Amino acid sequence: MEFGRRVGRNIIKPVRIAVRPAYRNEWDDAMALAWRTFMQFEARDCTPEGIESFQDFITDEVLHKMFMLGSYQLFGAYDNGRMVGMISLRNETHISLLFVDGQYHRLGIGRGLVEYVSSYVLTEEGHDSITVDAALYATGFYHRLGFVDTDRQQTRDGIRYTPMARRISTKI
Repeated sequence: MEFGRRVGRNIIKPVRIAVRPAYRNEWDDAMALAWRTFMQFEARDCTPEGIESFQDFITDEVLHKMFMLGSYQLFGAYDNGRMVGMISLRNETHISLLFVDGQYHRLGIGRGLVEYVSSYVLTEEGHDSITVDAALYATGFYHRLGFVDTDRQQTRDGIRYTPMARRISTKI
């Protein structure tokens, strides 16, 4: 994927981003990216319990073992080998985590990750829909990608979210 990134007043520098499944040794990088981005953009919408709950989730050894065994899928977006975005799936169709480094926001990387995972869910898992529990910060993003609310906003363990779903088109 190639994106335009403004580096000066009128200068646009192309940024080439590779999206692929994450390697086993990239787990810690992915969770560090998730934590940094969560704290920068989402923590303000959570209670202290929510922040602690999120930290517990991304540092959970059971989750890490599920990833190592292949039952929790993790994909990354890379700029010259550096992970700048990540998305994960649980139960074959549910986006569990989606984070893009703040310096790479608004370049289409989040959209690219969702499209990559949607294609994976359709072709590899055989499902035609995908779900997410969208954080308050991300609801507009998901709506722009065609996700629809499946229930009203909820709070669990101090984290506010809106359950959403999207049908996956065979034209991905």
